[in-house]
Amino acid sequence: MKISVFIATSLDGFIARENGDVDWLSGPQTDINGEDFGFQDFMDSVDTIVMGRNTFEFVMASGEWFYGSKNFIVLTSRELQIPEKYPPTIEKFNGTPQELVEYISTKGAKHIYIDGGKTIQDFLKAGLIQQITITRIPILLGKGIALFGPVLEDTHLKHVITKTYDNGFVQNRYEVL
Repeated sequence: MKISVFIATSLDGFIARENGDVDWLSGPQTDINGEDFGFQDFMDSVDTIVMGRNTFEFVMASGEWFYGSKNFIVLTSRELQIPEKYPPTIEKFNGTPQELVEYISTKGAKHIYIDGGKTIQDFLKAGLIQQITITRIPILLGKGIALFGPVLEDTHLKHVITKTYDNGFVQNRYEVL
């Protein structure tokens, strides 16, 4: 089973403003002739999505559902109301990253996409992520929610590929060693 991250950050490493806003991800610099920066190809390779509750609530508030009917798990210890307009493949899970991976493996998952800052950090600390793709947006926020919080030990990565875009985006893919 492969576990991956695919995420955008500001040049200074933030995934959102301090209040969780990602308004800086949209605008004229993000639209270059419908380019999706590899997201659809990545999503086509994924069969299961794991997302933290705060990120899930942000997605619900956006009003758009990008994930089709893929298996989708929201990590939360609180009650979760999923509106009927969303696919029935969404479920709640409360447990450690290791427990979740064990659970997902019983469902036959082959490629899991991890999304949400704290969720990514927790899975990385647990040593469960194999691949990280980060698209750097050419903007400095100065402060916000960092993609990587404090780490308990060094995490070594192997650079796989770098792709640049005409709008200044730089996308790096790494394997976690």
